[in-house]
Amino acid sequence: MENLGYPNLEDDRMRELYEASLNGRVSTLNTLIQRDPRILSRVSLYPCTETRLHIASLLGHLEFCKVLLDKNPSLASEENSEGRCPLHLASAKGHTETVKALLLTNPETCLIRDKDDKLPLHYAAMRGRIGTIKELISVRPDSIREITENDDGSILHLCVRHNHLEALKLLVESVNGDNQFLSAKDKEDNTILHLAVKHRQIKIIKYLLSLSEMSTAMNNLNREGLTSLDMLGSSPRDSISLKIEHMLTEAGVQRFAQQPLPNSAPSNEPQQPLTSPNIVKENHDPNRWKRLEKFCTRYLINQGNWIDKKTREQLMVAATVIATMAFQSAINPPGGVWQADTKDGNNACTTYKLCEAGTAVVGYVWSPDFQKFIFFNSASFFASLCVLLILISGFPLDNKAIMWILAVLMIVAVTCMLLTYMWALALVSPNHIYYRIRGLGYVMVGAWSFLLGVVGLIQTTRIVFWVRSRRHRSSKNAPPSQNSPGRLIML
Repeated sequence: MENLGYPNLEDDRMRELYEASLNGRVSTLNTLIQRDPRILSRVSLYPCTETRLHIASLLGHLEFCKVLLDKNPSLASEENSEGRCPLHLASAKGHTETVKALLLTNPETCLIRDKDDKLPLHYAAMRGRIGTIKELISVRPDSIREITENDDGSILHLCVRHNHLEALKLLVESVNGDNQFLSAKDKEDNTILHLAVKHRQIKIIKYLLSLSEMSTAMNNLNREGLTSLDMLGSSPRDSISLKIEHMLTEAGVQRFAQQPLPNSAPSNEPQQPLTSPNIVKENHDPNRWKRLEKFCTRYLINQGNWIDKKTREQLMVAATVIATMAFQSAINPPGGVWQADTKDGNNACTTYKLCEAGTAVVGYVWSPDFQKFIFFNSASFFASLCVLLILISGFPLDNKAIMWILAVLMIVAVTCMLLTYMWALALVSPNHIYYRIRGLGYVMVGAWSFLLGVVGLIQTTRIVFWVRSRRHRSSKNAPPSQNSPGRLIML
């Protein structure tokens, strides 16, 4: 193409402008603009992969960037040969003030994708630029949920893949406990917990397991059908792997993949044919049990660490309310109390010779029913106090035994509160509607008993599978026997 201008002069000015952008010399930039007011407009036509704003943004020359943006705001959306705008470069380098200036000029540059389908926020997360991340999500909060087309996963996957815990915490807090976003998967169906275990990032794993929102995604399977605990099978058995395994198992993560057995020693005994009926029978039942265990673990058993800080506060409030209700029921029983000592005007007082002031009226009239009322009310009061004692005593609530004890105590407390209510209702009901009230009580107690049976079954199954998994891990870590009679059949 024929050059219609003054090529030498143009090249000199552009070269001088280029050097000024490298060094951030604002005075040189102003001088060049005074000499040629259209020089910035011709920057996009100059055969260079990056504009001068790209260079200044990359190097963090804030004042130089402000002058360029003031003279030619369209430079903020210019893309280089990689499809990156200046905001991509400033975000990657963590130049927070430069990012502010670019966003103030054109906030829509937050959503520009480069050739790798990444936003400026993705580069800030990959580099762990906390200040830059705050600025970007304050302008476009929805950019957090943007997923790349190459299926590298969410922005949380980038934080874990590049081991930036603080950036991960900031982004998790920004999505306000979005369970679906926290359980998002990459192209290999790995969750962020899978990735953290794969890269053996103990701090990130500990943080993820502390999130109550992760409890539903702890046992998700990747494309290979592995949980995060299964992925440890390919890692060397060192202290880091053992620590990660302990953290995962304590959090309730299950092992779904069948682990290969160690190679047995060579034997001179002839092996049984694989088509033997005994082998088929021995393999059939374990597989069926494995499928049942997988189903129960995935859909019924696993809870993870359901007692987080928020749940602990809720349990304390619930236990306090139940204890208060039980206390009030004891000092203000149904039917009230005698206001003064009396002997006359009542058959009950005649029977007991004296009805003392301050004692329950129904205690003299219907003594057996009142005793049952007091029994259930006291049991509810005592169970709720036990819950409060455990919560304030400093026990580790992520322990399985403590969680089960709390669950049982709360079940006892609310069950006895229901029975207390039913007996109180019967004590204050007139005779002509007593049997209707009793029918209502049967329905309520029957429905409650059914729910208790379901909960008890699930809790019992959870305990059985937990004990079985602990024994399985113990037997797996034990040294293999030299002459194991069942090894041939299992193989």
